[in-house]
Amino acid sequence: MRHILPLADPQATQDRAGGKGGSLARLIQAGLPVPDGFVILPTTFENGVLCPEAWTLVQTHLNRLRDAGFPVTFAVRSSAMSEDSAQASFAGEFETVLNIHTDEAIRQAIHTVYHSRHNERVQAYTQAKGLSSGETGHEIAVIVQVLVCAECAGVLFTANPITGQRDQAMISAAWGLGEAIVSGLVTPDTLIVEKATGRVLSRETADKQVMTIRLESGTEEYPVPEAQRRAPVLSDAQAAALTRLGTQIEALFAMPMDIEWTLNYGEFAIVQARPITALPTPEPLPPTTWKLPAGDYIAMRNNIVELMADPLTPLFNTLGRAAINASMGRLLGDFFGRTDMIPSELIISVNDYAYYNGSWSAWQMARILLGSVGIAKRMFTGAVERWTETGRPRYVNIVAHYQAEAWQTWTVSDILQAARVLSEAAIDAYGTLVSGVIPAAWITEGLFTLVYNTLIKRRGDPAAPTYLMGFDSLPIQAEKSLYDLAEWARSQTGLVDYLKQTSTGCIVAQLSSDIVPDVDAGTWHAWKNRFQAHLDQYGHTIYNLDFGNPVPADDPAPLLETLKLFLSGQGTNPHTRQQAAAERREQATQEIQHRLKHLRLKLFRKFLVMAQRYAPLREDGLADVGLSYPLLRQMLRVIGQRFVAAGMIKTADDIFWLKQNEVETAAARIDRGESLKSMSAIMPQRKAAWRAARRATPPVALPQMKVFGIDPMALKSGGMKKHRGDTLKGVAASPGRVTATARLINGPEDFAQMQTGDILVAPLTTPAWTPLFARAAAIVTDIGGPLSHGSIVAREYGIPAVLGTGTATKHIRSGQTITVDGSSGTVTLASSL
Repeated sequence: MRHILPLADPQATQDRAGGKGGSLARLIQAGLPVPDGFVILPTTFENGVLCPEAWTLVQTHLNRLRDAGFPVTFAVRSSAMSEDSAQASFAGEFETVLNIHTDEAIRQAIHTVYHSRHNERVQAYTQAKGLSSGETGHEIAVIVQVLVCAECAGVLFTANPITGQRDQAMISAAWGLGEAIVSGLVTPDTLIVEKATGRVLSRETADKQVMTIRLESGTEEYPVPEAQRRAPVLSDAQAAALTRLGTQIEALFAMPMDIEWTLNYGEFAIVQARPITALPTPEPLPPTTWKLPAGDYIAMRNNIVELMADPLTPLFNTLGRAAINASMGRLLGDFFGRTDMIPSELIISVNDYAYYNGSWSAWQMARILLGSVGIAKRMFTGAVERWTETGRPRYVNIVAHYQAEAWQTWTVSDILQAARVLSEAAIDAYGTLVSGVIPAAWITEGLFTLVYNTLIKRRGDPAAPTYLMGFDSLPIQAEKSLYDLAEWARSQTGLVDYLKQTSTGCIVAQLSSDIVPDVDAGTWHAWKNRFQAHLDQYGHTIYNLDFGNPVPADDPAPLLETLKLFLSGQGTNPHTRQQAAAERREQATQEIQHRLKHLRLKLFRKFLVMAQRYAPLREDGLADVGLSYPLLRQMLRVIGQRFVAAGMIKTADDIFWLKQNEVETAAARIDRGESLKSMSAIMPQRKAAWRAARRATPPVALPQMKVFGIDPMALKSGGMKKHRGDTLKGVAASPGRVTATARLINGPEDFAQMQTGDILVAPLTTPAWTPLFARAAAIVTDIGGPLSHGSIVAREYGIPAVLGTGTATKHIRSGQTITVDGSSGTVTLASSL
């Protein structure tokens, strides 16, 4: 009977060499880079001890490996019969002994690994998997292998274990041997790689504080050198090469695999490969066809749609979009003088993305053309007053009315109707802005810039935006309030240390509870009151128009991250920054007026006064669009809580993944005292479909038209003309040039990833995004132009901005080094890290 089998021996199969041994043998026999070694079969052990004959064979194999010129250091590992199988991995449950040299040390290690079948971890795992102890503890082989002196190591999954995508690989990588990753002692780098091309889709470079290193004998956890802690472990080329190896292994085993790897002197080695035992159902693929609804012939991603960059959540796509269409229909009906001059649905949805419906009939277009003078007069007459004296006060009154009501005692249907009213009120307010103040701001700033650059500006004079900066707009007031709150907290002994040292999630939880942390109770309550006052005044600013997304009032975590930034002494003081901008504006204005005479002075003053009148109003108005959202979301979540109590959904926030007709039907049934059918099973499907849609790039216009194989509208949205090699083209929105690390931020859920000095890359920015500007080195967005919020705030902060790139969030990945040139409107990507 054979006691020992080399890994290269065809007889070293899983039924004899155990799961791990059989897998490694299969790999080495297929020509894959596996460190050489041998397997001691279970039958070799007599009463838990190697028999003399077997030990002699072990020594023979060790000498063979030494004589072959391999380093005289070894790893001893387990290989149970059920280990690394499709049913159970036993990852990290058995003992492993690394970096041993002498025969005696290896003999002790073999017995240590063999007897680890009795440890508590193995027994607990065995019971959890429903296996008998005989399947593991009494049938265990032991592997002795040459130890690779790894510079770095990690784990490769040949399918994405988070999303289930089989076309993606996930790599974890850390410095040193792989034990720090396996034992959970270090947070590794994480890379997502497209298997077909080897392209790195995303990269998160961790702060790797610990590494496993070799000693003269054995191993030890050691601090990672400062220069390596935040440095990427693998380059893009290395990640691609490792993924190719993983694809070969996956093909060999005909299933997705969990692979442990090492890298030394540029060569990869595979030290373990097992099936992935808990792979989720694959995420659906992103949509590839974009078909307009029947009867519509053209649609565009512009106007109000620019506040809806992401796919719409199901409830907003139905109830919210209906509110937009009702509100915008009333507004345009007033301007056009009749309601039959617009499409029945002004905002439509294609693959869950909002589109502005341009399917106007010839008759409608003719009527608009004939009445254009009257329409324009009605739109621009009293544009400011329509917002300041009518639109905003009416909006404030509607919100105040429902805040004063005991709506929590109402029927579900009545609460739903109130939510509908609040949703339409928000769009009514936006309509008064977009029909007057916002276009007036665009036009007047554009005219002032044209007149200034053409007739007045000399070499060395400040740029036109200088004359429109430094105003005390609502976003600036909100930033000042947060800064002042940080300054107050800094003066409170104990509180500042608590805020700095406690995780943001923990602070959020304690703010909503009655628990007083290890801080003076009076100070803590004062802090809570001050922070709540800030949220009451500024917490309504929206990240986008979809009410399925939280606002700062109900998720203050992003604000707390910025507050911590101020506490640490980073960021700029918004008071001094605004004052400096205002002083530059006034000084520049006085110098120009002193120099100019006659007609040029008259033109300068005329167009400057108009531009300065509208610019602050635009920012104030956009910041107030979400005035109803905290209450609106609160109402919808209360409905969600009642649905949870009725067994329809699992969490209150699941209501945002229901459709309007489903909510209306359920509300009526609850009000009648009837039972509800559970819809929990479809929630994961809808969320997965939304995530898939988010990975798509919606065309800027539909239908997609090809001329000589090119979509002309793609040129506008960051298409072929804008993307040449590693350079993206956008709108030059704020001057300057910066090279730094890109940080892809899709929404407030990602705000905590933003580090001081990063370049903010986002679909769009609204006033609620302003706190991130305090730590950003530059701004890049998919949507926006020289007169949008992002450009205005970037100029206020004095940082470069390139907006309107169309698809920057699809081309740039987090952690990548990019160069933003806000003067030329270009973004240059590093080809690899």
